[in-house]
Amino acid sequence: MTSSSNRPANPIDVEDVRERVNAALAGFMDGQSALLGKISPQLAPAVEALRDFLLDGGKRLRPAFCYWGWRGAGGPAAGEAIAHAAAALELLQASALVHDDLMDRSDTRRGLPSVHRRFEALHRASGWRGDREQFGASAAVLLGDLLLIWCDELFLRSGLDPAAVLAAKPVFDLMRTEVMVGQYLDVLEPVAGDSTDEGALDRARTVLHYKSAKYTIERPLQVGALLAGAGPELVEAYGAFGLPLGEAFQLRDDLLGVFGDPAVTGKPAGDDLREGKRTLLVAHAMRGLPAADARHLDDRLGAPDLAPEEVSRLRELVGRSGAPELVEWRIEELMRQSLAALEAAPLADRRAREVLLALAEAATVRKY
Repeated sequence: MTSSSNRPANPIDVEDVRERVNAALAGFMDGQSALLGKISPQLAPAVEALRDFLLDGGKRLRPAFCYWGWRGAGGPAAGEAIAHAAAALELLQASALVHDDLMDRSDTRRGLPSVHRRFEALHRASGWRGDREQFGASAAVLLGDLLLIWCDELFLRSGLDPAAVLAAKPVFDLMRTEVMVGQYLDVLEPVAGDSTDEGALDRARTVLHYKSAKYTIERPLQVGALLAGAGPELVEAYGAFGLPLGEAFQLRDDLLGVFGDPAVTGKPAGDDLREGKRTLLVAHAMRGLPAADARHLDDRLGAPDLAPEEVSRLRELVGRSGAPELVEWRIEELMRQSLAALEAAPLADRRAREVLLALAEAATVRKY
């Protein structure tokens, strides 16, 4: 395995992946903005919101895994078509985030107002009639749907060999199905699940896999590989590497959602508790707390009237439950599995292995 001293310092920027993906998104948005401008000048706020959401921030992690999945399968570094195909994953991510913020009633995303809050503010500032919250919600649903449509459009029009795109499209479509049903299961759990029963851990892990882990790393890697003409052996190897890594990524995100620094996360402290997310971290906390504390956590998690001091109290309960330590241990175990699979994977390019290792560390070793 490559020594840490030889690993790329900024893996998403190796071979200018971030810059190339950003350029692909900016060019795509220029075309879509012109199209919407011809339809109606009233769409200008929607165009501005979509441009801001897509182009001002974002780690570009999914496109990076797609690109290096391509390179590991022997795809060339040259050419912009692969950057366009990889950028399509960022449109899927943006669609999911717009809808996720609405479902979670989040006020901010990356330190800025979430899309539904942005359109509530537009309604208020414009002095329009009707319910501004309903208008904001409607705008977020429609713009999130538009991003999902555009995701497909950019992928199909990337400029890659149509036969390669056709080979990758079933996994691309499966990824989109998985993230949508994962979102549904995530919405279902707070209203239908019992966080104290024996099945809570399994349900939380299922949500984790389908809402995040698969579409963050495993599927982008496999899409990139199939675009480069990879056979089933490498596609399977990418699954063995990507799924545990994606789970570790989301577990780190769950820790950040409770204990993270808002300056790092772009979200208020303890936002997952305020939003009532029934994560694996919370499921473990329920089992590690005395019965009365577990009931209190279960009752108050995501309560509409949850005050800041209560958020701090719930964070303290999770912290002393032993759940953070269990999750940290699980992240380490998943990383061992993932890196062993990467070591054994039949990659066609040595540098791809080095960058994938660096990406794995960047995705999971994040500060609070």
